[in-house]
Amino acid sequence: MSKRTFIKSVITVAAAMSFGSAMAQANTPIKFQLDWRFEGPAAFFLAPVAKGYFKDAKLDVTVDAGNGSGGAVTRVASGTYDMGFADLAALMEFHANNPDAPNKPVAVMMVYNNTPASVMSLKKSNIKSPADLTGKKLGAPGFDAGRRGFPIFAKANGVGAVNWISMDPALRETMLAKGDVDAITGFTFTSLLNLEARGVKAEDVAIMQYPDYGVKLYGNAIIATPKLIKENPAAIKAFLAAFTKSAKEVIANPSEGIGYVKARDGIINVPLEERRLKLAIDTVIASPDARKEGFGKVNDGRLTLMASQVSDAFSTKTRVDRNAIWNGSFLPSDAALNAVLPIVKKK
Repeated sequence: MSKRTFIKSVITVAAAMSFGSAMAQANTPIKFQLDWRFEGPAAFFLAPVAKGYFKDAKLDVTVDAGNGSGGAVTRVASGTYDMGFADLAALMEFHANNPDAPNKPVAVMMVYNNTPASVMSLKKSNIKSPADLTGKKLGAPGFDAGRRGFPIFAKANGVGAVNWISMDPALRETMLAKGDVDAITGFTFTSLLNLEARGVKAEDVAIMQYPDYGVKLYGNAIIATPKLIKENPAAIKAFLAAFTKSAKEVIANPSEGIGYVKARDGIINVPLEERRLKLAIDTVIASPDARKEGFGKVNDGRLTLMASQVSDAFSTKTRVDRNAIWNGSFLPSDAALNAVLPIVKKK
């Protein structure tokens, strides 16, 4: 090989490496914070990573487990994460209690059209209606979404004063099973299955799901930082489009979705987490309300009412501004959203 040929080869290889490096750097990094551990519903976010849908959208998405919606909101607000998954009420509370915060996250897509919160008791306690909770001992961690929203549930159903017992999340279902509390609040698809894991049969549990008792709060939404919204709105649109494509597949094939959760946390109970995922889909993702309003969307009337209810129930420093917490301009087309959950039109 001549010297000239060698030099040309080196230049060609260097150029190829530089081009490859540039292409690798072209993918926008997105750090995503979940609301909870790698359980069944996490499949909605892990599947598009595993299937390469985010990569195809020129995104480099990393998904981390969380420890509650409040934590997800504050971590996104701090800039540690670009996007996250959090209860809308927790987001509203952060906005209203931190009016001067420079980086308040914004909800960009609704995933849990209904709050998963419910009140659960053992049927042997003879708690048959919300009014029967008056004077009872209720247990939940202080940050639990169901507990925070309980004043809204109580007001809607004429529940009198109750006695709250606080505990670590890991002890909530155990305390109910042992009879240390009369009832608990929690996400239906979390607490019901946790009770079963503690030896309580599903048929022995009385469940009052908030949406069934006049509490039409929204649940978890995808949130993003104002910085990302301002500087790279295309990345948010790409994220939601890839997520939507994958969501349709997870709903159609939950067992495949759980495989991606298993890949991230090898010690999960696969049958249990598949049941948890299916329960989440049936109760809050593909719910009748979601099929009326459209996957990913919100109803203005519901959102305005929820903002008022959260302001009152959480005794926030300022009133929740519903216009400041929601931005639906990044959502995929109606055709793409309807492919996930076809809208059921009123007759």
